[in-house]
Amino acid sequence: MVEQEELGLMAQVLPNLFGYHLLQAGAPMGVDMLASSRIVHRLILDDVPSEAGEGSAPLGRLVGRSDQLPLQSDSLDVLLLPHTLEFAEHPHEVLREAERTLIPEGHLVILVFNPLSLFGLRRLFTGWRDDPPWNGHFYSALRIRDWLALLGFDTVLVRNYFYRPPLQNPRLMRPLEPIERLARRLCSPLGGGYILVAKKRVATLTPIKPRWRSRRRLLPVGAAEPTARRDRI
Repeated sequence: MVEQEELGLMAQVLPNLFGYHLLQAGAPMGVDMLASSRIVHRLILDDVPSEAGEGSAPLGRLVGRSDQLPLQSDSLDVLLLPHTLEFAEHPHEVLREAERTLIPEGHLVILVFNPLSLFGLRRLFTGWRDDPPWNGHFYSALRIRDWLALLGFDTVLVRNYFYRPPLQNPRLMRPLEPIERLARRLCSPLGGGYILVAKKRVATLTPIKPRWRSRRRLLPVGAAEPTARRDRI
């Protein structure tokens, strides 16, 4: 059920992000989340080889690590990290690679499970079982925003989703749908996960004006400054 809600979020966000190259770095649930994008050249990177996923356009597949993207600098228009940070050994390096490979004003889209939610509470009690996603590291939106700000990103959207308990039984989940709608209306920050969209800042250079005037010399008080030209006798 979480997967369907996240695909619905992608259908709202990705069509508004334009460019030539889009990469999904990591596929923890083995899901292609790029089908709703209008960008034609779409790639999925994973650390193990996998078959091409379903989608409305051909997908390129890359094998590699999200903290060492096999791409040139300033080459991506949009980068999607779907629960990649939770399972990355070096999440800071993943974000640094995002900053390196995105073009100026390129967009970074992140899906993260919220530690301040019922999902985070369950992780506290079942994380020791080494069962995904509960064995991952959940990061708050405030921490992710701080990391991105240091790397030169401006956060443009943070939206929480899935306010119901992390259960798999549809019979138990269906009666809780009114709670889901109410929490959305109130923009509660306690959703099981959140989507964060950030834009890479354009590096601006501050021009240094040339100093045309020579530095003034210090003269004793009452002394007359010599003229630049004297008449020859």
